[in-house]
Amino acid sequence: MTEKVGEEDGLSPAAETPLPLPLDFEAHYIIHQEAFHAYALAVLGTNDAAEDAVHRAFLEILRHWDALLAESDLQQQIWAILRRTVIAEILLNFRAHLTALDSGSGVYAALGSLSARQFDVVVLRYIAKYDTKRISWYLGVTPSTVDYHCRKARERLAPYYRQATQLKQEDTK
Repeated sequence: MTEKVGEEDGLSPAAETPLPLPLDFEAHYIIHQEAFHAYALAVLGTNDAAEDAVHRAFLEILRHWDALLAESDLQQQIWAILRRTVIAEILLNFRAHLTALDSGSGVYAALGSLSARQFDVVVLRYIAKYDTKRISWYLGVTPSTVDYHCRKARERLAPYYRQATQLKQEDTK
């Protein structure tokens, strides 16, 4: 017999069967998918883009799962993969678009100029509404480091925020 299974529809049975995932990876996915999606949504702005980015991040995490389990800072390594996946392909464009969104106050440009860690902390704290403990766990740093980056980001953004507030008050007069 030369007939192959799946030849009629052009699909290979092996391609249709999902590979079994490590149980600890599945548990990690279930526990963290929602938080990862919230971060991706805050940065990317659309549900489809966030879902796609988180999916790509988890595929990369899965490819490196055994090596990641050997790391002493597993969560920090996983966060780095998520962040790189979510931000890498759009961050430059995103930050450029922040300037275009600005209404003369400079807030968006200032947000785009924050360091990577400050940017993450601001997004996680003020957009995703995570507390310091949760942010520190995701970033793999101490809570005091999260507070430090948040404070430094607020200091850098404060002059722009004040200017934006003044512009808004002038517009309402």
